Amino acid sequence: MEYNFSEIEQKWQANWKKNNTYKTEIDQNKPKFYVLDMFPYPSGAGLHVGHPLGYIASDIFSRYKRLKGFNVLHPMGYDAYGLPAEQYAIQTGQHPAVTTKKNIARYREQLDKIGFCYDWSREIRTCEPDYYKWTQWAFIQMFNHYFDTKLQKAQPIASLIKAFETSGTAGIEASCTEEMTFTAEEWKSKVEKDRFGNRGMDGIIERNTKELDWTLRRSRDDIQY
Repeated sequence: MEYNFSEIEQKWQANWKKNNTYKTEIDQNKPKFYVLDMFPYPSGAGLHVGHPLGYIASDIFSRYKRLKGFNVLHPMGYDAYGLPAEQYAIQTGQHPAVTTKKNIARYREQLDKIGFCYDWSREIRTCEPDYYKWTQWAFIQMFNHYFDTKLQKAQPIASLIKAFETSGTAGIEASCTEEMTFTAEEWKSKVEKDRFGNRGMDGIIERNTKELDWTLRRSRDDIQY
């Protein structure tokens, strides 16, 4: 029997779209399963062979888990903010906003034709303010906190500075790139450059950004969908 892919693919893809077949709803009666693909950079005229190579594998697994009774969340988005998009715009002599929007439309068209089971209602575009405001917010939170290794949680940098002013590093258990030891008097005698330079707070911030990043990653288990 001949497989008329043009007719069959068109028919069922239209059906999936009409009925929101792959839209994920909250269902407490099913175990959750999250399948996340690496978002493509919309920095070219279309997908390359490497994109579907990985996406097909995750698509198969998503369908398998769905058939096994899991409530599967399988979103897609575009890593559209940064150098790749800017470089493509420079090469083509166009504004990044124009090329990015155009390329995303082309990518979406190609992804739809392949027939992936994405929940497009949860599409993410990293160039949109509604998205990157949260990455900026997360960075600000990490920048303004340090990781207390005793409490195993983030604490405000302001409280750490206050402790330095009161008793130096005595009793402080902060994750940092290198051990620092000084008294309150030594801290107060430092000029601002020495307090917050490479050997001071920057070292704590650098190390704690990594610690807090992992804390945020672990907390994703609590996300509800």
